[in-house]
Amino acid sequence: MPHAVDHSAILDRLAATRGGVRNSFTDLDPARTAHLIIDMQNGFMEEGAPVEVPMAREIVDNVNRVSAAIREAGGRNVFVRFTTPPEGSPSWSTFHFRMGPAAEGHKEAFTPGAHYWQLWPGLDVRDEDLVVEKQRFSAFTPGTSDLDAILKGHGIDTVLISGTLTNCCCESTARDAMQHNYRVLIAADANAALTDEEHAATLHNMAFVFADLHSTGEIEALFGG
Repeated sequence: MPHAVDHSAILDRLAATRGGVRNSFTDLDPARTAHLIIDMQNGFMEEGAPVEVPMAREIVDNVNRVSAAIREAGGRNVFVRFTTPPEGSPSWSTFHFRMGPAAEGHKEAFTPGAHYWQLWPGLDVRDEDLVVEKQRFSAFTPGTSDLDAILKGHGIDTVLISGTLTNCCCESTARDAMQHNYRVLIAADANAALTDEEHAATLHNMAFVFADLHSTGEIEALFGG
């Protein structure tokens, strides 16, 4: 079961501050929308994995439902995969220093081709879907992912975010997407954090500054005609 966090209550508080408006975007064009599925990889999903997020296993059905809705409406699904940078890439020494002794294992786990780097087998990935690598928490960090250029090449102006962790890579990507002038939607019950409290804090940040919030069912209705 996904996080026990009521995104509607967050939107109620938001609406009270801005004349009853809960979400901003009402003219969504499926053909210009990309569903970004963040870091749903074995290294985050498996029991005992290096960065196990147990709740991530609970959101797979909702992620797949969102993918199906976007696909059927004519949008794009983009599976964004955390990847250890190759030798010669821009340094991320601060992150690795903060990780301490676990850093080397983390690098090895998410090296291209490694088991933990692979997408979770329960995801509904189709031939027409895209898979894009990222080397930082945000998929929009310049020089560490081709995502922005790929989205622009497909005429995308709206991104819908699901995946894990809500309060790390999903939030980082959502913040930067908005600051790159994309319209951002968050699938509130298709994101996973380690605790309900962390998940709720990010949803609050998103709603009040960066993104619209919708449940999986609401997304199906929005993109189902």
